[in-house]
Amino acid sequence: MQRTRHVFLMCPPEFFDVSYIINPWMHGNVRKIDNALAKKQWRSLYDVLCDLATVRLVLPQPGTPDMVFTANAGLLRGNTFLVSRFRYPERQAEEPYFADWFMDRGFDVTLMPRDMPFEGAGDALFDRGGNRLWMAYGHRSVLASKAKIEKCFDTEVVPLKLTDQRFYHLDTCFCALEGGNFIYYPPAFDAASQKTIEKRIPAAKRIAISEEDALAFACNAVNAGKTLVVNRASAAFVADLGAKGYDVVQTPLTEFMKAGGSAKCLTLRLDEPAPA
Repeated sequence: MQRTRHVFLMCPPEFFDVSYIINPWMHGNVRKIDNALAKKQWRSLYDVLCDLATVRLVLPQPGTPDMVFTANAGLLRGNTFLVSRFRYPERQAEEPYFADWFMDRGFDVTLMPRDMPFEGAGDALFDRGGNRLWMAYGHRSVLASKAKIEKCFDTEVVPLKLTDQRFYHLDTCFCALEGGNFIYYPPAFDAASQKTIEKRIPAAKRIAISEEDALAFACNAVNAGKTLVVNRASAAFVADLGAKGYDVVQTPLTEFMKAGGSAKCLTLRLDEPAPA
């Protein structure tokens, strides 16, 4: 695998657990995490990414079992970091730890209003083909956050409404790939949002994935250059991506799926370039 210039933030799963229920994946999994296996799976993902890019770490904190999902820390581009405002109180304790990490490293840190839920790079993905941000609302983030995000990052924000509780963040069902291609699961979105995607993205650049792959969180992929790192994917998915020039690396993340997260959820890209 070829190393890219990318830099990702991860958080070791020292305190990872399913301690509460805030998404459908958590049902039946409270206190059922195999901690040794979770650490092994996290380390495997870390090792794969270290071969592809640079990985930095934020220290895990007691009482924040979902802090391992760094994609939800906030939204970053250039030197600007917009801290998430989590919808559920169970995750709000993470906010100051992430804010401090970025402030300590010289980033310009901006806060969302307390009454405006927005869950960072879980619900907002920069387009790799232009100065555009895809943003989801409906489950965690609110549409009212759009104006704040546009002002903060000086970019067009394209809102998409999520309708299936299993796909509660945008990065569980939509992925903008380097090279301008996209993978997504259409039934996760309402009809109007599906039409928006079809209008904005040429058919040749869109890959609609199967329900099987969607439920394995194949869209929850870490994209580094021409490599996608995922929990699991079908032969058809691998073939479709291969036809576009991408390699797919599969590394099991089943323990994290119990909490509703996978590869992309476990990372936050730190080298998101500011517009020229």
